[in-house]
Amino acid sequence: MKLLYAPASPFARKVRVTAHELNLLPHLELISTAVLPTEHNQQVSQLNPLGKIPVLFTDDGQTLYDSRVICAYLAEVAGNDSLYPRQAHWQHQTDIALADGLLDAALSLRYEQALRPQQHQWPAWIDGQQRKIDAALQTLAASPALQQEHLSAAQISIACALGYLDFRLPELDWRSAHPALATFQAAFGARPSMRSSIPE
Repeated sequence: MKLLYAPASPFARKVRVTAHELNLLPHLELISTAVLPTEHNQQVSQLNPLGKIPVLFTDDGQTLYDSRVICAYLAEVAGNDSLYPRQAHWQHQTDIALADGLLDAALSLRYEQALRPQQHQWPAWIDGQQRKIDAALQTLAASPALQQEHLSAAQISIACALGYLDFRLPELDWRSAHPALATFQAAFGARPSMRSSIPE
């Protein structure tokens, strides 16, 4: 299998962490590529019409995206049915969607502040993304996923979202407001899969 990814991408990190936890990383060829919302990457756009990474090439010739689809596929390849527990299945899926939504808001905030010239930045947009991040953190802090004994895809999604906040938006200081998330991240972040995929 081949994975188009970027070392700094939190969505690609989700896939790499999942592959590591499923012992599939040795079977995954990593192909680094750069994707920005302001530039056209023809290679990626030919594979994913949205022009986004990660993109997975499977051994049987399929091209898969986005990260949620790829992670579920890897779990199926590995014969693992514990990453997506049947108990409280839809709550689990909702936690994954919320963590991904947090990432979407964080990326939007990052792009607005880092790529748009300061005189053209939109304060109302920045505030709106910040509200989404705050609300997502508040809800995730109460998620049962934080206390689950067995590794789950929701835990991976939450940990990678929090890791992105540390990487790109450290000024948010989310740990002070959400000690439950801080405790979770301290433990989960020590896993080899997380340590080996720290964004660059």
